[in-house]
Amino acid sequence: MLKVVIEKIGELAVVECRGRIVKSEAAFKLRKVVTSLGDTRIIVLDLSEVTAIEADGLSMLLFLPQWAYEHGIQLKLFNPTTSVLDSLELVIRRFDIVSLHEMLALLANTDSRFTLAA
Repeated sequence: MLKVVIEKIGELAVVECRGRIVKSEAAFKLRKVVTSLGDTRIIVLDLSEVTAIEADGLSMLLFLPQWAYEHGIQLKLFNPTTSVLDSLELVIRRFDIVSLHEMLALLANTDSRFTLAA
């Protein structure tokens, strides 16, 4: 089962995923969540709590970068577990995986722009 929590800060949305992305139900849930964020500029998928990803999940992860590109959105993966990285080995080149340092820089930059806008 996949659980998803969304945190938005200005134009940045962090999608925290927990559980497994192994069945089509979980893959479609992920797609629905991500595509509902069309009004953001950057979407970060936090995969630090995903324990497994299989064919349906991988297929969806191949779809999402193209969707994001077509909508002018940067899509990034954050902290995928070793088991998820192993599964992503064939498709990993399509993603921009950010380090903790880069994630903090994104948050700081977004937060400062959000403060200025207010």
